[in-house]
Amino acid sequence: MSTDTAAVAPRADLFGHPRQLWMLFMTEFWERFAFYGMRWALTLYIVAQFFGGDPSGQAYASRTYGAFLALVYATAIFGGYAADRLIGYQRSILLGAVITAAGLFMITVPNQEVFLMGLAVIITGNGLFKPNISTMVGKLYAADDDRRDRGFTIFYMGINAGALVAPLVTGWLASEITDTPMVQNYKIVFLATGAGMLISLLWFWFGRKQLGEIGRPPEGKGMSAMAIVLVGCAICAPLVYFLLSKVGAETMQIGLTALFVLLAVLLITEGIREGKEQRDKVIAMILLFAFNIFFWCFFEQAGSSFNFLAENIVNRDFGGWEFPVGWFQSVNPAGIVLLAPVVAMIWTLLAKMKAEPSVPRKFGLGLILNGLSFTVLMFALTNLVQDGQIPFWPLALTYVIQTVGELCLSPIGLSMVTKLAPLKYVGLAMGGWFLSTAIGNNLSGIVAAMISGETGMTVESALDGFTLIFYILMAAGVLLFLIAPFIRKLMHGVK
Repeated sequence: MSTDTAAVAPRADLFGHPRQLWMLFMTEFWERFAFYGMRWALTLYIVAQFFGGDPSGQAYASRTYGAFLALVYATAIFGGYAADRLIGYQRSILLGAVITAAGLFMITVPNQEVFLMGLAVIITGNGLFKPNISTMVGKLYAADDDRRDRGFTIFYMGINAGALVAPLVTGWLASEITDTPMVQNYKIVFLATGAGMLISLLWFWFGRKQLGEIGRPPEGKGMSAMAIVLVGCAICAPLVYFLLSKVGAETMQIGLTALFVLLAVLLITEGIREGKEQRDKVIAMILLFAFNIFFWCFFEQAGSSFNFLAENIVNRDFGGWEFPVGWFQSVNPAGIVLLAPVVAMIWTLLAKMKAEPSVPRKFGLGLILNGLSFTVLMFALTNLVQDGQIPFWPLALTYVIQTVGELCLSPIGLSMVTKLAPLKYVGLAMGGWFLSTAIGNNLSGIVAAMISGETGMTVESALDGFTLIFYILMAAGVLLFLIAPFIRKLMHGVK
């Protein structure tokens, strides 16, 4: 029997929060260690292993990377449904951890078909794990518990701590642990992340006794429901493999866009049924979904074009010691940890002055800051190139500016959905938010592939691509600022 309160579980607190929060914190830390430790190496490994290091493989690697991220977000919708209706959150997390770990070990096999199937298995497992552990955090607190937001903040820090540590550890492994070729070292990276996922599994396995009835299967759902989910996973993995290997990012984009349009029509139809005010709120929400696509399309260059830039065009030599490529991926989570309190304080001060930007203008600011981050690379690629390379600092600074933009947009997105969606379709609307992020991620791979072209990234192609990105983001940000009063009117006072 499932429950929504923490009353069923032991009530003992630790540092002012339910003891179970800290168990979930560490479970999520190791899962994020596994995901982000593997994520930064994907494109570099594909080029090294399956193209013999030839830069012509960069475009394929970027498209595969974008499609991988898109499907990670898309399957979360089905994982949430499986936990809600069939097997509960505890079993979803355990099953997702087992499947994800299996996929991480599979991608170490030096065979392209096995590698793609390994990615499909990771996507399937992540769909069961990622959305449901976040839901578990909410179930630790009563609806009127004023510690809830602080609890999610602590949990969010677990996510970013894992994302911060993972590239540092696995980046070091890839560059220092052996004297073998780099392609071999990437396999060591994937083995390390598989081990991290097993730690996450064991942490939750032994810690779940603290949860009591929280997250248990719905009443009347036993092993038959688990069998249904297992069959679903067995179908899902080959289907995802087919999408990755046969369909490709461009065709997948058509399907994702059609799905987004269908979902928008369903939400607007429901909004119309509930009246003019709800209709307007849904329209405002969908408009912000559309701008969210632009943000993630270019923010997610981190694992593709920025990786190839770091590996081939950025001078990472520090007096004989080479800065690992993977370490750049730790700049963003480090920036979130350090800058999130600063941004929150700024919003608080502006609110006291009655000058806090509206939700649409915060989104617009996020887009503009994302765009401005590319001016740093444009300047470096135009004025600072020496022997075909740019200095270290422009790429690092780009990540920092992007992080500030993310803090203006991402944290308020989920909250915005819960406030604007029709009450009966909050889950579907949340799926729309994740779907818009998935579309942006898939587009990010397509854009990165265009920057690399058929022969691989050059200083010229990087400059042309990043310049185009700058103009698109600035245009989107300025447009959103201009229509913000209209969107705010549609929101009918929601802040």
